[in-house]
Amino acid sequence: MIRKLIKQMLAAQTLSALTVSLCLLIDNIMIGRFLGVQAIAAYGLANPVLLVIGAIGSMLTAGVQVACSKSLGSGSKEETDKGYSSAIGLMLGISLAFTLLVLLFRNPLATAMGAGSEGELYDQTRDYLAGFIIGAPATMGALALVPFLQMAGQSGLLIVAVLGMTVADVGFDLLNVLVFHGGMFGMGLASSLSYYVAMAIAMGYFLSKKCVFRFSMKLISREKIKELFVGGVPTVVGMAASVVLVFVLNKILLNVGGSEAVAAYSVLMTIGNASNCISTGVGGVSLTLSGILYNEEDRTGLRELLKLLVRYAVMLGVAVGALLIAFAPVLVGIFIPETGAAQNMAILGVRLFALGLLFCCVNNALKSMYQGTERVVLMEIISALEGAALPALCAWLGSLVWGVTGVWLYFVLGESLTLLLTALYVWKKNGGITLKAAPFLLLKQDFGVQKENLLEMDLHSIDEVVSAAEQAQRFCRQHGQSEKTANHIALCVEEMASNTVLHGFEKGKNNHLSIRIQHKENRWTLRFRDDCRAFDPVSYTPKDTQDALGIRVVMAMADDIRYTYSLNLNNLTIKLSPKATN
Repeated sequence: MIRKLIKQMLAAQTLSALTVSLCLLIDNIMIGRFLGVQAIAAYGLANPVLLVIGAIGSMLTAGVQVACSKSLGSGSKEETDKGYSSAIGLMLGISLAFTLLVLLFRNPLATAMGAGSEGELYDQTRDYLAGFIIGAPATMGALALVPFLQMAGQSGLLIVAVLGMTVADVGFDLLNVLVFHGGMFGMGLASSLSYYVAMAIAMGYFLSKKCVFRFSMKLISREKIKELFVGGVPTVVGMAASVVLVFVLNKILLNVGGSEAVAAYSVLMTIGNASNCISTGVGGVSLTLSGILYNEEDRTGLRELLKLLVRYAVMLGVAVGALLIAFAPVLVGIFIPETGAAQNMAILGVRLFALGLLFCCVNNALKSMYQGTERVVLMEIISALEGAALPALCAWLGSLVWGVTGVWLYFVLGESLTLLLTALYVWKKNGGITLKAAPFLLLKQDFGVQKENLLEMDLHSIDEVVSAAEQAQRFCRQHGQSEKTANHIALCVEEMASNTVLHGFEKGKNNHLSIRIQHKENRWTLRFRDDCRAFDPVSYTPKDTQDALGIRVVMAMADDIRYTYSLNLNNLTIKLSPKATN
């Protein structure tokens, strides 16, 4: 089931990562085509401020993923609703304050970014900042709501929102350059309006009765806001490092190659950010699923998750990297149509950038896994090394030897060195070199349950239900439980599994039911997870069917029972103690 989840989520996570970079990509194309190389340089100088918007939005996204993976792992819908309400309130407050600050101080910001204090470059930089910042609430909102769309199983709506945003941005950009002639301010404003289009499409679900989340001002709490910050701050470290890196590289490139080198870097960064959505997607899947599995104490699931993610990371990194190398001239030509120094520098930069994608994807899988499994300090160290320290050092040293060409080595060297240092740390902790997934998880020895105290079963048909119940009974008896206790747990398995298979499985679909039984500290935990249509046995138990009678018997035996529907999966957790079954 983990493999199926990864495949479902990876496309959606990668697509959601495009919500920021896609508009920037379109803007850069339009700027290069209609406003020239100088305008591209102005766009590049404005990028650190734009990245701050993305950093804040990513912080909220990561905070939501961490906080809600905990509540989903524990089966608490109330806590998930608190996270939803608090995330919306926090997003509105931060985005409005940030918008006001940038509008008030865009002139000194343009100067601080390296645009000087007067002239065309200065005017274009501050104008683009003013236009783009108007869309900050929608930009941050789009990022913050993405994980909720995924948890609600609304990946299709996410695709529609991104497509709507893309079409709107192209249309608004063309209106700006062909009709209104609004220059760089108009380009920034076009992006802002397109983000509001995406938000309007997404809000159709969140304002409907179908929405599985409940917003209430009363649910906004300091504790939950603090939890969102704590969960999101590690991501901010990485994003802040990226802002610093862009600022440093702009300064180095201005010194060694002038505004043409900055323009080339702007194109490189735009193409790189779009292609890097694969690594962002890998990281998003890693963070969400590792958080859920960690809170379920599922060591086996975490090991399988990391193995599969690294495999997909390598495949995606190699495939996208090869495409970038092959089509670099075509891609750069879209932004800079005139042959010259800026175009040549950008083509070489894109090809060298492509070599680092594989390492970047693996780094994102690992560091997001560490964030999801609460090894936050390690994740922050990796983010700082990968995002700024190592690439900036490599760019500076490279510029001293090979000029602009040396600067372009920043990505591949920074990512590969980060992965090497992470591996060295893991090998030191485990006392030897290994490429197996388990050591890289860095889990404590007492994490989860021992193999002998865990029974996992996958069911695909009604014929397997009786066998699963018998396995559960034998498992309980092997752990010294009374026959009555073993029979009660076997009954739980038989009733819930048969109900799922008979009424949830659909003909022609490869439905799947995963059952996990664990014994820890004289307490039994049963987890049922299936990919059928949503069904909550806790709140919906019709009295006129035999199936409902079986469900009510299970409810009566349980010490605690929790249900959540997330990631297109029904998740039911039942906790029992021997005394509850007697």
